[in-house]
Amino acid sequence: MTTDWVLSEAPDPAELTGLTAYDLRCEHRVEPLGIGTARPRLSWRLASPARGDRQDAFRVRVLRDGGQVWDSGWRSEWETYVDHGGAPLTSQTDYVWQLSVRDPAGQVTSAEATFATGLFHDDEWEAHWIEHDYETDPYFEPPVDRQEPRTVRQATIAPPRHYRRSFELTRSVSRARIYATAHGLYQFSANGERVGEDELTPGWTDYRERVAYQTYDVTDLLHEGENVIGAVLGEGWWSGYVGWDTRSHAHHYGKKPQLLAQLVVDHPDGSRTVVATDGRWVEHVGPIRFADLLMGESYDARLELGDWSSPGYDAGDWVPAGDLGGDVSTLIAATTDPVRVTEDVPAVSVSKVDEARYIVDLGQNLAGRVRLRVRGAEAGDRIRLRHGEMLQADGSLYTANLRTADATDYFVSAGAGEEFFEPIFTVHGFRYVEIDGYRGELTVADVVGRVLHSDTPVAGRFECSDEGVNQLLSNIRWGQRGNFVSVPTDCPQRDERLGWTADAQIFLPTAAYQADVLTFFENWFVDLAVAQTDEGAIPDVIPHVITGRHGTPAWADAATIVPWTLYRIYGDERVLRTAWPVMRRWVDYVHRANPDLIWRHRTSGHYGDWLQVGVVTDRDLLATAYFARSVEFTAAAARVLGLADEAAAYGELWEKIRAAFVAEFVDAEGKLRGDTQTGYLLPLAFGLLDEQAEQAAVKHLVADLERRERSLTTGFAGVALLCPILTKYGYADLAYDLLHDDRYPSWGYSIKHGATTVWERWDGWTEENGFGPVAMNSFNHYSLGSVGEWLYADVAGISQSPESIGFRDLVIHPHPGGRLTWAKASYDTPTGRISTRWELADGTLTLDVTIPPGATATIHIPTTDPESVQEGGHPLATAEGLTVLTPTATTAVCRAQPGTYHFTTPA
Repeated sequence: MTTDWVLSEAPDPAELTGLTAYDLRCEHRVEPLGIGTARPRLSWRLASPARGDRQDAFRVRVLRDGGQVWDSGWRSEWETYVDHGGAPLTSQTDYVWQLSVRDPAGQVTSAEATFATGLFHDDEWEAHWIEHDYETDPYFEPPVDRQEPRTVRQATIAPPRHYRRSFELTRSVSRARIYATAHGLYQFSANGERVGEDELTPGWTDYRERVAYQTYDVTDLLHEGENVIGAVLGEGWWSGYVGWDTRSHAHHYGKKPQLLAQLVVDHPDGSRTVVATDGRWVEHVGPIRFADLLMGESYDARLELGDWSSPGYDAGDWVPAGDLGGDVSTLIAATTDPVRVTEDVPAVSVSKVDEARYIVDLGQNLAGRVRLRVRGAEAGDRIRLRHGEMLQADGSLYTANLRTADATDYFVSAGAGEEFFEPIFTVHGFRYVEIDGYRGELTVADVVGRVLHSDTPVAGRFECSDEGVNQLLSNIRWGQRGNFVSVPTDCPQRDERLGWTADAQIFLPTAAYQADVLTFFENWFVDLAVAQTDEGAIPDVIPHVITGRHGTPAWADAATIVPWTLYRIYGDERVLRTAWPVMRRWVDYVHRANPDLIWRHRTSGHYGDWLQVGVVTDRDLLATAYFARSVEFTAAAARVLGLADEAAAYGELWEKIRAAFVAEFVDAEGKLRGDTQTGYLLPLAFGLLDEQAEQAAVKHLVADLERRERSLTTGFAGVALLCPILTKYGYADLAYDLLHDDRYPSWGYSIKHGATTVWERWDGWTEENGFGPVAMNSFNHYSLGSVGEWLYADVAGISQSPESIGFRDLVIHPHPGGRLTWAKASYDTPTGRISTRWELADGTLTLDVTIPPGATATIHIPTTDPESVQEGGHPLATAEGLTVLTPTATTAVCRAQPGTYHFTTPA
């Protein structure tokens, strides 16, 4: 468990003696268990202390039980990945892969890592799905205090069940793996010990088409003699509440949870023991009275089952589980990192409201749950925990924005002196907790927030001299954590938590600067492909539940924007190969409905520039701009995939849409229809205007901002483009004014009023009106935080050229300005870590840059005198590893080889 959102370890180039490979991955994951492909991709990153150093050649060997199964041989390539090229790998097998890299001087260094395969074939599964059998145990609730506290919605939720299987091992254990999944949520244990650290497994996918299974190593938990494996099974997304349709128990996929698992034990003599879920498993209700992702969880410590998953336990009153058979046709191996607890957040204050009732402030809005220490309670004492993001003016908990989500947990004490309560099958979005019924004095030491999110590897950090900007970046980061819970959701607190497609595609570039989200979005995109209609339309939310809308502009365009963005950032062509049919069918769908190339028809919900302020961006303009963008990316994907005819056809279509857009929406003065900020930003960002029209559009954009006293009006579709476009066209000062603004509407306004995450609405709370509309008012939502991309790319200056893939051709172009005196960032590209730091002091600008092996960079050094720039105390023209290019009036420009550079120049 990490203690903060920190970058993964990477070698310091200054401490190395030569070219070094690190962060070895299989299928973009670190030493994964149970991969589902027989030909995985193996990748690595590079670091070196020497300027100009690069990988001259590499060699990969894959081994099984010490024997070689594939040798790539030495390959004279710069690539930092290779697909396994030997015979297909075999199921349920551990592999070691060894990497050697050679620099131009012939020096070789080596590293190795491991991975294991899962079950490749359906007939390898012996497990059956099991569930609670109402015929053998129709009365599923224990007759203990049936007047327990529940809301109406909570009363519809059946208690989670405990399942166990005792078995004998007559030989020692050399390796043991559990392959497990559920229709619902599960948590496994073996011989009294929890298995793994994963939470909310198996995660949320479109269960109608695919259910992920996880693989766990339990070798050290088993022994000769009696052993027990067990699991607790809850409702989760499968049969619990999802979205706002809570008139009844939602049951979007099924009516009750089911478990499937297979333990495979290998013995030193080569034999194998398999213990799989079937009718021989027994089950019992336990202390968890109900558990639901939206509604909360109730735990009665008086009903604890003791060491129920340990040998020697008396399970005489447990009943057989219902055996549903072994249909495994929807099973897939997990492809992305699971949800985990990644951080503990201690309470910062406790306020006593009245006798036995407290308000606890964690100081940070987060997604997760509370771990509560209970001291001095008597048996039967009930403690209620209500969760909320904000407090009302009188200091009470604000919960109106939760809508029908109860977000309430209960703990009933067994009177054991000191007890701990932490739910396992629910997640809340909250900063504050109202704790009611606590006997004695509650202190900050008794309450800890447990942060839950998909454990995507941290990829980037940004810091600067302005604490307001640092707080903004922190808010963006916490918004990402709180909403990347198995899928990219819109909010973690209310009765929604859905994977809205526009939110995801708009925020993706910012998300990728902060974390390695390739497998996270690839996994989500598979469900997008599954949900595409026969006509080619894409639903508004993925996985597809609740809404019946398909084909909304900017939302459905995630079909093209997400895969192309992932390819550009991570350089894995397989993303495009998988997505190509989806991309093509989507743009063809829009084209068929709009043969005049202005997207007016089949626009579904058409939300426009969602949550813009005081203006209405023309919806046909927005839709047509996105139509052009999708066609552009589809043509680009076709070129990468070698589909020359399709590339030409979609390229020609893009030109025609561009011409139609100008004819329809641009007037003689260069104004865009509607004259809104987003109306100008979209064609400027998407390349739909010629040079003359560009300059006019920029002029009108700036004029609008000035008329509004440098205040923004952009909603979801425009906000990510605002600061980058202003900076691109020479108005970085205006972008900085927006960054530092703390008037309504602005990022700074929410921060001034205590925000620790990005709000869904600019008017989530205002001094004039208090809380915004309760029908839609999340205080943890990442969309308006898409300005984070600009902080990394333009403030810190880490980006790549338009033609670059996988950050191989870097553009280092920081833009000092605003109130900042320094800024720095680090980012883990596919080839290695890049870092920048600039500082203004005493009339001098210093710029430090590190470029990883495998990449080159064009560096733009802001200066008042391009001729005076020095690197390492020497004139730029004589610096090792640099080639000076033609400067501009305000920047010195050079091409740089890998290495670390220190530039100085008059500011």
